[in-house]
This record gives sequence, structure tokens and C-alpha cells, in this order.
Amino acid sequence: MEVKINREIRNYTESMFFGLSLRQAVFSLLAVGIAVGLYFLLRPHFGVETVSWMCILGAAPFAVLGFVSSHGMTADQFLIVWLRWIREPKQLHFEANHLYYEALKDTLAAQEKEAMGKC
Repeated sequence: MEVKINREIRNYTESMFFGLSLRQAVFSLLAVGIAVGLYFLLRPHFGVETVSWMCILGAAPFAVLGFVSSHGMTADQFLIVWLRWIREPKQLHFEANHLYYEALKDTLAAQEKEAMGKC
């Protein structure tokens, strides 16, 4: 008997329905519901091809939210971080610091005073 174990434990996802995680299953149902709703809402007003494209475009955001992940974040977490990055850009300032000089500043000042006193 062989037990499959992921190399990285953080990549583990529990499958609930048809091999999908709970998140993927919920967003899949939402995408299907939106597509069906758009179909019945728009069918009397547009042709079949136009309605089918509108159903795809209406369901796509929910499919993305359920299935896409980037840098260990789900799509909605990534979107929030990206919007915060756009809205509140962080300004980085470079300040040179010399750790050796900071540590020996008092000693160097004392040596300069001695040198000035000898002159």
C-alpha cells in the first residue's frame, strides 16, 4: 500500500466534492449560478452567441476567485494586497549608515581632541 505525501505540507488541500476543495466547490457553484442566471435573463434580448459570451464573462471572476492562487495567497487575498499596493505606495528612503563609524564615534572624537591638544 502506498500513501501519497506532498513534498511541501503547505501545498496540501482537502478535497470535499469531486476532488475540489470547499472553496473551489463553492465558487464553482456560484459561477454556474451566475452563468445560468445571465442566460435566462439575457436570452430574450440577445442572440445565442452573445449570451454565451456574456455568461462566460459573468462566470469568469468567480472561477478565478476559486481556483487561482499566487505566492501562497488566494486570488481575493492577492487582489486586496495589490489594491493596497496601488492605493498606498510605500516610499523607501535610502539612508547610508556606517556601523563601524557609529560604534567608534566616541573613540574617534577623543582621538581628534588629543591630536588638537598636542598641536
